Amino acid sequence: MKTIVLKLGGEIVHSPELDLVARDLRTLVDGWNRVAIVHGGGPQATALQRRLGLETRMVAGRRYTDEATLEVMKYVVAGQLNVDLCARLLANGVMPVGLHGASGHAVQATRRPPRVMQGAGPEPVDLGLVGDVTGFNLPLLGDLFERRYVPVLACLGCDDAGQALNINGDTVASQLAGALRADALVLVTSTPGVLRDVKDPSSRIPRITRAEFERLVADGTISGGMIPKLEESFEVLRGGARSVVILGKLAPGDLVAAVLEPGSAGTVLLAD
Repeated sequence: MKTIVLKLGGEIVHSPELDLVARDLRTLVDGWNRVAIVHGGGPQATALQRRLGLETRMVAGRRYTDEATLEVMKYVVAGQLNVDLCARLLANGVMPVGLHGASGHAVQATRRPPRVMQGAGPEPVDLGLVGDVTGFNLPLLGDLFERRYVPVLACLGCDDAGQALNINGDTVASQLAGALRADALVLVTSTPGVLRDVKDPSSRIPRITRAEFERLVADGTISGGMIPKLEESFEVLRGGARSVVILGKLAPGDLVAAVLEPGSAGTVLLAD
């Protein structure tokens, strides 16, 4: 039995690819594996803000969350996307349970204090109603796993006073994988893994350790924006997860193979 945290971007929720993910999830759950999903919804939130005439304010690449923006995140992330994602999973034989920070305090958080941020000047930056994860209701998630339900967590946390807080979905997924000591954090992306040649999908690298990552950066195989993304993934391993799997452009069975036979699909990142 394995414990898997699956991070889905908001863009996949309404895509045909979700049905492939859902069918593979059913196979994993039927095999008594424990699966939790974390999803974001940035593109949909931005689109709704635009329709409502609200400005999307970004600070050093991060969304500033005022009261109006938080309302949009509630509507989109904890509302429409969570419901639509759960409905698609249900249609494929998976039993999802939609959750957010205020659902049994599933995602516990405190408001992030102002801090100096790279690219935003020397002064501390206040991102508004943005949270830092402080914990999860692990007994609740454990009860759901025992009954073969799949927790589906929207990326909204909640503090002890009942204040909802916006949190980056990748952060929630990484922290949850560490808290559960997950066998794998699976990141569904737009690429089939880490490639030696970005123009050649067949150049997929099946496994990368930290030492190999540093060698691949040194020889130029891994460059540009992929470097910070992989750095963040290796930090997840330091936080308690046993592996990180980068997976995309899915074919039927890819998710199952990536989890049960690491390296057979996508790219698996290992601490050593």
